[in-house]
Amino acid sequence: MDEIDHKLLGILQENASLSVNEMAERVGLSPTPCWRRIQKLEQAGIITGRVALLDPAKVGADLTVFVAIEAGDHSPEWLERFAGAVAAMPEVMELHRMAGDVDYLLRVAVHNMAAFDRFYKRLIAAIPLKNVTSRFAMERIKATTALPLHPSLFRDRRAPDDAVEG
Repeated sequence: MDEIDHKLLGILQENASLSVNEMAERVGLSPTPCWRRIQKLEQAGIITGRVALLDPAKVGADLTVFVAIEAGDHSPEWLERFAGAVAAMPEVMELHRMAGDVDYLLRVAVHNMAAFDRFYKRLIAAIPLKNVTSRFAMERIKATTALPLHPSLFRDRRAPDDAVEG
């Protein structure tokens, strides 16, 4: 990847609905090479999808809950059952295996406390858990889907491939 790919990825993270012509103009390419680069980034698995971002409050998912889970069982079979059960719950936006005193952390989006209570009851009925702790977000101060793009992963097209930084 080079600095043009870096620019394209930044543009796509900001607004994937731009036309190829608009993106090409912003990165200094004609549309066909720009489109080919985007296709290569998709084929390489760097771009994993393009989505519309929704306002949670306007679609009834305005209560964010962070659910910390301690597992009593750490077997591969338990993890497979747990991951499958959680994957089937549309309220779960993210599931992370953690280091430290919490084994798993979920980010859950629901409409209100009653909806969370229904989710919670389904969660604890689905698989045995040692401890579940929920924390309710009062305000979303920052939210982004854009990942930071580390410059060292993108080569400078003007520099020779074997250039060594000093």
